[in-house]
Amino acid sequence: MKATFGAGCFWHVEDLLSKTKGVTSTAVGYIGGQLPNPTYEEVCTAQTGHAEAVEVEFNPDEITYDALLDIFWSNHNPTTLNRQGPDVGNQYRSAIFYHDETQKAIAEKSKQLLDSSKSFDDPIVTQIVPAPKFYKAEEYHQKYFKKQGF
Repeated sequence: MKATFGAGCFWHVEDLLSKTKGVTSTAVGYIGGQLPNPTYEEVCTAQTGHAEAVEVEFNPDEITYDALLDIFWSNHNPTTLNRQGPDVGNQYRSAIFYHDETQKAIAEKSKQLLDSSKSFDDPIVTQIVPAPKFYKAEEYHQKYFKKQGF
């Protein structure tokens, strides 16, 4: 199965998810914008509408979509609009790109439960939207932390 998440800079998210039991592959890339085949430089202008994201292939017998959502929620700030830490721009937005109606329902329920738990002082601004075409980022971005020895 496939899941796609935007949670700020894709390097950290990809590294975390790639080490998660049940995740069979990860790829970083761009999703949700208007420009076909965007480059990193184009996405960094915040003019393409694309978010940096991680596309995850996972084995649902080993990890559930709910568990992936728990990792997503706990590893970024879903209350900051178009910002994660020092990274600012719509390319760093918090977003769940669902691949079917089941994922949509699970994601919406998860967001609602987390928001009502008052775990955050501010409301969650994470988008939950259908997954359009995912454009794989340049090779030097793939497994970036691993390549850098982190």
